[in-house]
Amino acid sequence: MARLATQFAERGHEVSVVTAAWQEEWPRQVVVRGVPVFRIRQSPRRWQGTWQYMRGLGRWLHAQRGVYDAILVSMLKHSAYVAVQHGLRTGCPVVLRAEGSGETGDCRFQETARFGKRIRRRCRQATAIIAPAQSVADELWMAGYDREKVVTIANGVPIPTTIPSRAAARQALAGIHSDLQVPDDQRLVVYTGRLDRAKGLRELLDAWPAVLRQHRGARLWLVGEGPYRDELYQRIKDAELQQSVCMPGTFDDVSDLLAAADLFVLPSYAEGLSLSLLEAMAHGVPTVASDVPGNRQVIADSSTGRLVPPRDAAALSRAMLELLNDPAGAMALGRSGRRRVEQAFSLERMADSHLEVIRGALGPIP
Repeated sequence: MARLATQFAERGHEVSVVTAAWQEEWPRQVVVRGVPVFRIRQSPRRWQGTWQYMRGLGRWLHAQRGVYDAILVSMLKHSAYVAVQHGLRTGCPVVLRAEGSGETGDCRFQETARFGKRIRRRCRQATAIIAPAQSVADELWMAGYDREKVVTIANGVPIPTTIPSRAAARQALAGIHSDLQVPDDQRLVVYTGRLDRAKGLRELLDAWPAVLRQHRGARLWLVGEGPYRDELYQRIKDAELQQSVCMPGTFDDVSDLLAAADLFVLPSYAEGLSLSLLEAMAHGVPTVASDVPGNRQVIADSSTGRLVPPRDAAALSRAMLELLNDPAGAMALGRSGRRRVEQAFSLERMADSHLEVIRGALGPIP
């Protein structure tokens, strides 16, 4: 959303981002890449915090009515409920962006969460709903969303014009923390994203010893945060993989991480259209991903990346070793993947498509 906001501003639109103040000490207003960001106070107590945030967001929208022409919301959750309710009262068009697919997607949240069905009924009243992949659009239709309102717009990422050498990226990362030191002659495999059960990280850890048997000094970085972190750490410890597997937390910019990598892996059980996958491919990193609809939208197996069956640790290790053992072939696959993202999944194309939907929601302007 921050990237979209920047793109909108570059095209001459006035943009504000409204989000939660996840930490009490955070400032209530900041500017990020030239875009003002307003943070709504939220208690750390789960249900109290959600209610407090929803009330605060409603008050902010009411106070700023007449300043903005349309509202774009990420995720079909509590923010969407408040925004659509405000839009129905004021006539302001509200466009929602569904995020994720399967067990971690918005449709699953609406089916299982407390008040989820109530949120779904409200979200169905939005002016338009954007799906980042066809699999997400299919889920929305099955959940009762109006087909006429659902628009599929593929996710997009910035295409880097310059990428540091692998050696330079590794040197820069080693200067940040000793855990990020990787010798030039050793292989590095990187995952970036949420640390969640549905991301297939258990199978990735099960597949990793087979890689180590052929590449004893190889490293695996699981970059991100999430509810599965503690269990992952215990599995790493139980398997005695602490020397080769690192969980360095989150990074605002993963460019150096990707530039340092020999391989990117995304073994999810389901995906909408993964930004992490697109970022890795945009950096020319050879990729191995699970053979699920969202990933198939980007990767043609053995052409722009490798696809393996989800939940199959043996197939995952074979694919990783195939690319790690063939650096020249892996580099060619990475170049092909980058071209694929350049052609179909650029951030500029994504931003223009979102603006087209917002203009349609606004209708004729007098």
